[in-house]
Amino acid sequence: MADFTLYSLIESGNAYKPALLLQLSGCDWKARWVDLFNGENKTPEYLAINEMGEVPVLIDHTEDDLAISQSGVMLYHIAGKTGKFGPKTPAEEREILRWILWDNHKLTGYISAFRVLNKFMNKGDSQEAEFIRGRMNAALKILNRHLETNDWVAFDRPTIADISLCGYLFWPDHFRTDWADYPAIPEWLDRIKSLDNWAAPEDLLPSGPQAD
Repeated sequence: MADFTLYSLIESGNAYKPALLLQLSGCDWKARWVDLFNGENKTPEYLAINEMGEVPVLIDHTEDDLAISQSGVMLYHIAGKTGKFGPKTPAEEREILRWILWDNHKLTGYISAFRVLNKFMNKGDSQEAEFIRGRMNAALKILNRHLETNDWVAFDRPTIADISLCGYLFWPDHFRTDWADYPAIPEWLDRIKSLDNWAAPEDLLPSGPQAD
């Protein structure tokens, strides 16, 4: 049995975050596909694992099958287990947490919402979508401006803040974004791609049931 099982699917950028960290950290892990579009996440069996009914969920088999939900918590857990990509001091922990919370609320929060409307619901031109897109673009401007003078988000090395923020950004066409408008972001993404063991979302996340 692998040390970790990640309940996930290819459509989830939030699932890519822990998947990428597990991969970069050299962990022994496997993916378990969740049939989200047919409601598996709302079944009693799934809700027993995650009462929030969301994807992803990380199961740590080295800790009595500990179930962890919310991608930011997963990142902290994995970094704590491996000693990689995490904070080294309480001050660093605060700074990394600041960026992860901003990402979840402002960047991933708006990108994921607009992406669903645009790619999966064919409502990318709706009034609601345009409002969300405006908030998304505002967050991208903040990130781009920060990366103009910083190679990495929190410190002079890659951390779980970078892993959190990049979760959806390898699919710019899904949320109608041209990186020419935010040139510092693709340069940063290239630095992430240069890390040992990096893999694209399509190479890590399942698109259907996986063989055991």
